[in-house]
Formats: sequence, structure tokens, C-alpha cells
Amino acid sequence: MLPLLAASCIGGLHFFNRLHGVAGERISVRLAVAAIGLSAALAASLVGLELAGSAGGLQVYGNWLASGKLAIAFSLQAGGLNMALAALFGALLLVVARFSANYLHREPGFHRFFFILSLFAAAMLLLVLAGNAIFTFVGWEVAGVCSYLLIAYAYDRPVAAHNATRAFVTNRVGDGGFLLGIGLMLAWLETADWQSLNAGAADLDRGDATLLALSFAVAAFAKSAQIPFTPWLARAMEGPTPSSAIFYGGAMVHAGVFLAIQLRPLFEQAPAAMALLAAIGAMTAVYGYWVGLSQTDIKSSQIFAASVQLGLMFVECGCGWWTLAAWHLAAHAVVRCYLFLTAPSILHSTHGRPIAPVSATLADCRWAFVASLQRGWLEPAVDWLLVKPVLQLAKDARYIEERILDPLMGSPAPAIRAMSTLAQREEQKMGANLSSAEDRFAQGSGLAGKLAQWTAALLNWFEYHFILRGIGRDSIQVGRRLGRAANRFEHLLLRARYLALFVLITLMVALGYR
Repeated sequence: MLPLLAASCIGGLHFFNRLHGVAGERISVRLAVAAIGLSAALAASLVGLELAGSAGGLQVYGNWLASGKLAIAFSLQAGGLNMALAALFGALLLVVARFSANYLHREPGFHRFFFILSLFAAAMLLLVLAGNAIFTFVGWEVAGVCSYLLIAYAYDRPVAAHNATRAFVTNRVGDGGFLLGIGLMLAWLETADWQSLNAGAADLDRGDATLLALSFAVAAFAKSAQIPFTPWLARAMEGPTPSSAIFYGGAMVHAGVFLAIQLRPLFEQAPAAMALLAAIGAMTAVYGYWVGLSQTDIKSSQIFAASVQLGLMFVECGCGWWTLAAWHLAAHAVVRCYLFLTAPSILHSTHGRPIAPVSATLADCRWAFVASLQRGWLEPAVDWLLVKPVLQLAKDARYIEERILDPLMGSPAPAIRAMSTLAQREEQKMGANLSSAEDRFAQGSGLAGKLAQWTAALLNWFEYHFILRGIGRDSIQVGRRLGRAANRFEHLLLRARYLALFVLITLMVALGYR
């Protein structure tokens, strides 16, 4: 709650123009640093109490949703790996917040950065502490939105905006897996609690456990940039160095590994899912090492090195070395965050020094070098296999809608041409322009539109043959009254509710005939 309150204060003060410019930088920094620092201290205190023998466990703060037998509580984990990671991530966030105060001094968007950083801190703490899948997903999504906003920190640059969008959309694929996993949990176990899921995993059929584990595995692969989702991680380097350090070195990029470790009992009931964890992790590690050999800028080199380590963590999870994976996660978060923060200093210290050459065996493989420079053509391959088919499907759906559904179910345009003759004469007196070129829009479209148009034409025919051709002043007056009544009736037919009624009647007749 503390980082969330800090984000609300910074955002509110900045929105109402109470916090702006260099003069307000100190306030933003103090709010963010105080909230994140206090959160980290509280988490560390709870870890210390647990090590001293105090019981942690699940803390329930009331029901968030209750429907029939289903009850979803707002619960938080107060111990174990969850609280340890909360303390670790809180400490790293505190270091990054303090570092950013000087690094981003006088930068445009200074207050926006600290608002997003505070919001991200709240999201990550909720992600690792939530006791059920619903609130973990909330933290998961808010962290993703913050990632998007900081990749596009320099939103006036097209490359930054494009990379942010690519990263955001790629992660939404993983969110689909997460949502599928939540749905299967609710359908099969009637619970969203992580503890209940792990306790009931042994009672699931092998196939059900495998499908559930694979759903969460897809979410973990996308969040931790495993193959085929790896390219988004390199695109994320468009953001400022402090955001790269905490998002893709220290905290968020490890969320997928954390999810796999948290669901250890479920994955142990699904050997196929564990094998997939190991296989995808190994491929990502090899890919990251291979592509990293040809990178010439420090942030790209760091991020592909991070891909190697993340792949190895998934290998450890797939092999059942869960404790090793947890320690690997914690150590890598600290080291990688430090290396990202010191990247500018490293560049300054190593200026003019050549990059260490690769081994002679690799140096002679020209094809491997070209493929490494092109990053294995992974992103174009994914676009060709997944993105282009989806775009083509969207085009086909639009074609069907425009060429078949719209003509069949379209609404009639204002039927000026189909109005009665007397109404036309009255409109001409008022100066209405009824030229043939502008009259075509009055044609009805679709089945409902044609029905309204035919009705108006019938009234027009009746008016002309039985009223206008009558003899005598009284007949003309009666004809005018009937024409105005016909005009009102036509306007009535053109109202949306009656058009919908025509469509409904047509469908009922068609279904009855069938």
C-alpha cells in the first residue's frame, strides 16, 4: 500500500500542477524513496521474525468475491519465498529510486518516472505476496503496463514507442495462458488460492494437471522472455538505464521463474510440463549466449546475458532443482541490477579498450556470425508463423462483415426518395436539394432497410393513384393530410427500434421456416 500511496500522491500533485519542474524533484524523490524504503524495511522485518521462529503463513483480509460455492479472498503471504523476494525486490527498488534521483535530474518526465516506479513497486510487491491467482494477475498486469510506459519513456521517439508496443503485445500472449490457468483452476478446483491449487494438484488427472501447468508455463515463458518470446527483452532496452536495471535485471523479468517455483507441486504432477520448462530454458540459454557474442553495445550484451541466466533457471526448475533455482533467481537479481546501474560507469572506465575476441573456432564461422547479428531471425519467424496469419484472419473477418453481414443486416439510410410525393413537394418549398446525385444515399440497405423502403414505396403508390389523382379541393386536402400521416409513419418505421424489430421478425420467420 505504501508505494501505491506514493504513486497516488506524485501523480495527483503533478496532475493538478502542484508538482512540476526542477523545484518539485525533491518532493517526488522523497515520496518514492520513503514509501519504497519503508516497505522494504517492513518486509525484511517479517523475514527476520520468521527466521526467529515466528509463524508466517497466509493472511486473509476478507472476501473479494463470493458467488455460490466460490469465494475469492483478498489474501497475502506473510512468509517463505514470497516474503523473502518482497524484501529483496524492495531493497533493489530502493537502490534504483535513489540512483534515479541523480541520474534523471533535470530530465523531461522526471516526475512521471517516479510515479511509474512507485506504481511498479506496488505491483511487484502484490505479485510476489498475493495468496491467490486473481491478485497475482493484477500485479502481473500492472507491472506490464509500467514496463510499457517506461520503455516508451521518450515517447516522442518512434523507435521507443514501437518497441514498447511490441513488448506489450508480446506479453499479452502470456497473459492469455495465465487467464486460461485461472479459468481451469476455478472450473476444476473451485478455488483461486495458490495453496489450495498446490494441495489439490495430486488429485488432478495427469492430463488435467499437465494442461493447467502448461497454461501457467506459457505465462512464465512470456514474462521471462523465453523462446519464442525472447526478442521483446532486447527491445525493452529503449527505456532509461534505471528502469532497465529494475525491470529487466532485478525484478519483473524474474516473475516467470517465481511463478514456476511457486507452482512446484503442480509441475511435479506434470512431467511433460517440467520437460518443456527444461527444453525451452536450454534453448533460450543457447540462443542468448550465441546472439550475445555479436552485440557491441553494453545494454544489449547485458540483456542477452540475462537471457542465458533466465534460461538456466528454467532448466533448473525442469530438472526439479527448485531450491537452486530460487537461490539463482535471488543472486542474479542482485548482480544483474548492479551491472545495469553501473553500465555508464563501465563504459567510461573501459573507453578505448577493444572487446575480447571470441574463440578461433567460432571466429571462422561466418554463417554463425551473420545469424547472430540477425538474432537468429527469431522475430521475423514468429511474425510469419503467428502475426501474419492473425492479420489475414482479421482481413477475412472484415471482408465477410462488409460484403455479407452488412448488406444482409444493414440499416436503411434516411429514405428521402421513398417519402411520399406530398412530403417531397413540401421539402422542395423549404429549399431541400433533391438532386439525383445526392439522392442515392436515401436507398435502404440490408433486409431491414429494403423492407422499410418497400413499405414507403407502397404508400407512395397508394398516395399517387388514390389521392393526387382525385378531383376537387376536398380530395386534395384529404390527400395532404394522408400524405403527412404517411410521412410520419415512414419516419416511425425508420427509427432504430423498429428496424431492430424487422430484423428480429425476419430471423424468427427464417428459423420457423427451417
